[in-house]
Amino acid sequence: MGSRVITFFVLLLVQMQVLVFASGKTDFFSDPESLLPPVQDWSGKSESLMVETDNPWITPAELTGLSGTPSYDETMTWLRKLVKAAPELEMISIGKSLQGRDFWMVIASADQVFTSSALKETGKPLLLAHSGIHSGEIDGKDAGLMLLRDMTVAGKRKELLENTNFLFIPILNVDGHERRSAYNRVNQRGPAEMGWRTNARNQNLNRDFTKLDTEGVRALIQVFRQWQPDLYLDLHVTDGVDYQYDITFGGNGRDGWSPAIGNWIEDVYRPAISAALSDNGHEPADLIFAANGKDMKDGVLSWSGDPRFSNGYGDAVHLPTILVENHSLKPYKRRVLGTYVLLAESLALLESEQSSLRRATLEDQQRRPQSIPLGFERNEKLNPVNESFKGIQSERFQGKVSDAEVVRWTGKPVAESIPRIYITEPSTVVEIPAAYVIPAAWHDIAERIALHGIIVEQLAEPLSTRAEVYRLPDAGIAEAAGWTPNPFEGHIRIDPGKPVKQSIETSFPAGSYRISTDQPLGELLVLMLEPEAPDSFLQWGFFLEIFTRTEYAEAYVMEPLAQKMLESDAELKKRFEQQLANDEEFAASQRQRLMWFYEQTPFYDDTYLLYPVVRIPRTD
Repeated sequence: MGSRVITFFVLLLVQMQVLVFASGKTDFFSDPESLLPPVQDWSGKSESLMVETDNPWITPAELTGLSGTPSYDETMTWLRKLVKAAPELEMISIGKSLQGRDFWMVIASADQVFTSSALKETGKPLLLAHSGIHSGEIDGKDAGLMLLRDMTVAGKRKELLENTNFLFIPILNVDGHERRSAYNRVNQRGPAEMGWRTNARNQNLNRDFTKLDTEGVRALIQVFRQWQPDLYLDLHVTDGVDYQYDITFGGNGRDGWSPAIGNWIEDVYRPAISAALSDNGHEPADLIFAANGKDMKDGVLSWSGDPRFSNGYGDAVHLPTILVENHSLKPYKRRVLGTYVLLAESLALLESEQSSLRRATLEDQQRRPQSIPLGFERNEKLNPVNESFKGIQSERFQGKVSDAEVVRWTGKPVAESIPRIYITEPSTVVEIPAAYVIPAAWHDIAERIALHGIIVEQLAEPLSTRAEVYRLPDAGIAEAAGWTPNPFEGHIRIDPGKPVKQSIETSFPAGSYRISTDQPLGELLVLMLEPEAPDSFLQWGFFLEIFTRTEYAEAYVMEPLAQKMLESDAELKKRFEQQLANDEEFAASQRQRLMWFYEQTPFYDDTYLLYPVVRIPRTD
């Protein structure tokens, strides 16, 4: 089709779209609010945090009455103006996005020191918060701008910086932030225009904490390593169900990879922050995930995230991490003000609980467990316990279009008693080896591991040792078990089935990578290299090459060779006849029959389905 014809059809489609909108047949698109459940009236003490419209330091979002949010350029222009006027603030770039935008971080220090080493020398606790890892969920950005103003030029909350330091990244997914539209999140009540969930390559940054594909999360991990915050807040907005709570938050639970930190979050952080939010007119709660994904009738999940997520990663690396999920169906103004309170009170709490938090963190950092759970599933040992829940009445109806049951929210507040279901039972537990060895050919894996701050040693001399290797099930079996047929986050997900561990005596040439587990991030290392871990590099598809056969034997070779093998080995003949009797597909396939014999010969590739990462077992 010629370019002129294509241009004609494009123009025709545009004209048709304009006519449809002009006819009024799609007016409901212009009012996304009308598609959402009814909203509850709200007013709270936190409304006093907003300044008057004639205030010279009013934020761009406050100019809209906290119904809109500024663009990337508008945000950074306002921040530069604030930083110039406030000696307590500095603004640095921590990296660049795929489209060339800077990831900006603001450093807030009453001592006016703006390097990681200088901040550490102050002895003050350090809070790190970022917004916009999903850039449509941008409440934290506008709350953070208001708080930075009030701690500096406005003089309202200067006391917060007297004994704490603050790092704030207003937008992490900067490219997604600029894919702004009023139509980006139909399930969210404001702001008027919001960014997109993923980055310029459609990658979800909040699935990237182990594999580190994205520039944004790589920059964030470098901040963790260089600045070593005491507490990290990841600011989000929910999807899904309706309820009365507006600000929900939590860690990764008491039963994860950092139990001391988990206990601190539940026993110290949660009560203090919840009380402050309530005092300011908000409805705080633990993180809420509907058990059935539709409504609260089947209860709420107590979820432990895998390390691909911020809260799971923080748990694995012993960094106290709070996942904040504001409720998407609450107005933007209410959500922003609640986030302001949460940020401010987190700073205040760090001042009083610095010692208790650092003790908990050190306890987890110094743990050297003999074994580790690779993931978590529903705990069938714990019967769900009903708890009170401030819900919104729902009803189910049969959808005429979908021809399936659909939930409708009425907007009526209800008090419910619903079960809490705990996702805390280890799915698989493995013994932690002394070290892993990665062949030099897989140097990219070693380099990716080192980005996390894990110490990686490259062997200068050959190493001979007893080791453990994993041989994976046949690729066909693994595929039947659930290989992902479509790409996910730019990868083909691999289900490794049940790998078989084998002990061997082996040698590693110089240039191989030996990585000890006896280091603060040793548990993260296990979660990235054990095949059955949900966020292992194997399951993310970094080792696809081992699933490829590269040498074969022709039938004219294998037929006479197989006959000789049967004649000379009675046990082999017995096993072959059993395979014929038990597997009809095998019996009917010349290829499978001859391949079976090929696998018994020294000609067969013994590295096929052999996981190249090797375990060095403990000697004690």
